[in-house]
Amino acid sequence: MSENTATAATPEAGDATAAPQNDAVATDEAATTNDAATAGAGDAAAASAGGVSKAMIADIEEAMKDVVDPELGINVVDLGLVYGVHVDDENVATLDMTLTSAACPLTDVIEDQTRQALTTGPGGGLVNDIRINWVWLPPWGPDKITDEGRDQLRSLGFNV
Repeated sequence: MSENTATAATPEAGDATAAPQNDAVATDEAATTNDAATAGAGDAAAASAGGVSKAMIADIEEAMKDVVDPELGINVVDLGLVYGVHVDDENVATLDMTLTSAACPLTDVIEDQTRQALTTGPGGGLVNDIRINWVWLPPWGPDKITDEGRDQLRSLGFNV
């Protein structure tokens, strides 16, 4: 089973988790779950550790485009809901994610879609398991939506 934890990440001096990133965030061998966004961006982690091949962050982000916000019908990547990704030595992905509203009743749907997108498919999926670390700081806002997400929302009649 995955482990869901609701946290309010409080930014500390020098803490890269204070600023969410919509771009792929590379894994860092020493990163912990709470430091997922501290690794350098653009570094694709294809290293093998302990005989387990780590999934590339870019592949995980691409697969997360199959996870669609049930209310808006737009994927969670283009909505800017994925703040960071870390893959540990056991090939378990921990995703720092937020929601458009802390009161969203559909977190289970998003978690199920995430598990389906990342752990199933040819060869058993990209990762062995997933964990979602629900974070609320910094809060989500429309400024986090990608240009592609804005285009999708406009096509649905939203003014963004």
